[in-house]
Amino acid sequence: MKKISVLVFALFAAAGIAADAGAQALSGTLKKITETGAITVGHRESSIPFSYLDDKQQPIGYAMDLCMKIVSAVKAELRMPNLKVNLQPVTSGNRIPQLQAGNIDIECGSTTNSVERQKQVSFGPTYFVINVTAAVKKASGIKQLADLNGKTISTTSGTTSVPLLKRYEKTRNVNIREIYGKDHAESFLLLSQDRSAAFVMDDILLAGQIASARNPGDFIIIPESLRQEPYSMMLRKDDPQFKALVDRTIGAVMKSGEI
Repeated sequence: MKKISVLVFALFAAAGIAADAGAQALSGTLKKITETGAITVGHRESSIPFSYLDDKQQPIGYAMDLCMKIVSAVKAELRMPNLKVNLQPVTSGNRIPQLQAGNIDIECGSTTNSVERQKQVSFGPTYFVINVTAAVKKASGIKQLADLNGKTISTTSGTTSVPLLKRYEKTRNVNIREIYGKDHAESFLLLSQDRSAAFVMDDILLAGQIASARNPGDFIIIPESLRQEPYSMMLRKDDPQFKALVDRTIGAVMKSGEI
């Protein structure tokens, strides 16, 4: 009897050690999630149609739908069906610092995967490709990007449009004055109120802002591109476990034909 008790104790002890080893094997974001019992999703407020607030002030959109699939995968991977999901709004200007500081665990918006940003953060698979261009008022007479010479344009701070505009000015020898909105809604408002002659941004985001405007017929998108760019979920750098989960999840969604 004593031998059986010792054996049972040894088995339970071994199981405990194995469980501890499994927990210790987790690293980065997945470890943080198990320790806090929550995952924090960073979202945008006006990145239509990817990540924006609905009439009830809840984040919705294409990127948010994909992010929720990642959240479901995390719940399954960690066996935490009741995992708490926190939703944290971010802007173009603070999304990278918020991720690096651990205030969010993944950013689900309309973020370009660029070489420059890869020095600070990591990215999941590309899920959409856009062209950076400009929206103008139809009555302005502006037909191409060169027509912006000598004019004031708006764009959103912290986006790739900012360095693209600087490069365009230098290479094309044009003079453009930039003013910045804190988000895409504010940048579009500057155009709507004639405080800027154009809003330079990703074509799909421009289309989203125009579609939600009171007078969408007053605006057009210039059929010319500054550059083509890929959208990806933004993750913390040097976090291979979480990145592998994100890559698998988005890859499975793509393979299924859902997107």
